[in-house]
Amino acid sequence: MKRIGIVDLGSNTARLAVFETEPGRWFRLIDGIREPIRLGQGLARSGALSRKAMARAEAALHLFTDYAAATDLKEVEVIGTSALRDATNGAELLSRLEPYGLDISVLSGEEEAQLGTLAVANSFWFDEAWVVDLGGGSAQVSRMAERRWAEGRAHPLGAVRLTEAFLESDPPRVSEVRALEAYVAEQLGEAAVRMRSERLPLVGIGGTIRNLARATQEARRDPLGLIHGYSFDREALERLTAELLTLTERERARIPGLNPDRADIILAGALVFRWLARAADFESVLVSGHGVREGALFRRFLPPPHLLADVRRFSVANLLAQYTQEDLPHVERVVHLSLELFRQLAPLHHLEEADAEVLEAAAWLHDIGMTVDYHRHHKHGEYLVRSAPLPGFTQREMALISLLVRFHRKGFPRVGDLAPVLERGDETRVLQLSTCLRLAEYLERSRAGRVTAVTARIGKKKVSLEVSANETPTLELWEASKQRDLFERAFERSLAVSAAV
Repeated sequence: MKRIGIVDLGSNTARLAVFETEPGRWFRLIDGIREPIRLGQGLARSGALSRKAMARAEAALHLFTDYAAATDLKEVEVIGTSALRDATNGAELLSRLEPYGLDISVLSGEEEAQLGTLAVANSFWFDEAWVVDLGGGSAQVSRMAERRWAEGRAHPLGAVRLTEAFLESDPPRVSEVRALEAYVAEQLGEAAVRMRSERLPLVGIGGTIRNLARATQEARRDPLGLIHGYSFDREALERLTAELLTLTERERARIPGLNPDRADIILAGALVFRWLARAADFESVLVSGHGVREGALFRRFLPPPHLLADVRRFSVANLLAQYTQEDLPHVERVVHLSLELFRQLAPLHHLEEADAEVLEAAAWLHDIGMTVDYHRHHKHGEYLVRSAPLPGFTQREMALISLLVRFHRKGFPRVGDLAPVLERGDETRVLQLSTCLRLAEYLERSRAGRVTAVTARIGKKKVSLEVSANETPTLELWEASKQRDLFERAFERSLAVSAAV
């Protein structure tokens, strides 16, 4: 294992993210420091970094190097973005930072766009998308094709830059908003036309879209509360932006979910996304919790072209690796039996391959709650799954996985507070998938691998489940038979379980 520190020295914020990794196998974020430095403040007018802005940046880098020294963090990469590459005196700040002994690279607009796209490619379930990374100084608009950056460029549309250039009043005047939108149209008009003609997912990166999404989640009391993969619908974006237009900076700072230090610039960013959603006719923006820092991590974590072979499988394995698994062979057998049951019972449930992937993920993760304690480990596991995103899965799928983990050993499966995240028919889906997982768990009750396969003979009123075993699995047959009532509720058939030794 090794630790890697990635610093994003942005136009608005400086962030240190510290990752623990086993290269090529797993990684996790273990620490982070965020400092609002406003490096790009005044840059749009003067073309240069101000003395105060450089002092704030230097103070942040001093904090980060102090942390690195105290924690023996030897590998730190610093990435400079819009403010550093655009300022006429960017070299002066780099010179001031030399004594800290940091590896600082100033990204071109294209390089920044490529890193953001790489983060999206390794965090979502699709191969093609439009990616918009809106920061303090610029917005990178990219086209992702076959999970690679295909084209794109940086536009001078950062939240700090636009606020200083157009929004002088508090709250802003209608004329100021119109002038900002006209400038956005001038910059993104051509891209919006292409987006309308190439109907692909729109992924938003950066603090602006995350804060806007968080504010909407707070207002809606979103039960899952995860930002990554959140589908930020256009209606909610329109409503929130309209509200922000009526508020002063002080009032915006009090909105739940918004960072108070973004209160003065959040509106400009919201107006960019609102204009783009309207002009390109997007019904929603998918929010990425990963961005340039994670893109930089993937360059170190994976060999070229730095792409995960299977995002969904990796995210499950990555979460599993973070918790002690004393009996991984048991978990593997439960995965095998769950999927066998799913296939055998297909004539009854009529579910799709995506549902099998949800079941498989839950089977891999069903025992992670044992890290906390055996008692109530099904509930501990649900909490652990709900506490962090599973990149590659939709938020609905994440909710389904957490419910399957919750009901893998006891209780009648119900969707409970997650109902708003789910779709029509998902209550039945949870019931049927939970039944497959629970039967698999109890056919592995002794954890001795005695049951090796299952065969389901489906009749009009009964399902006869015959298990192949290398010795008489008395305990497994007894426990599986206890699930007759659950099986009948799920599949409208009685259940009989027997063994062929």
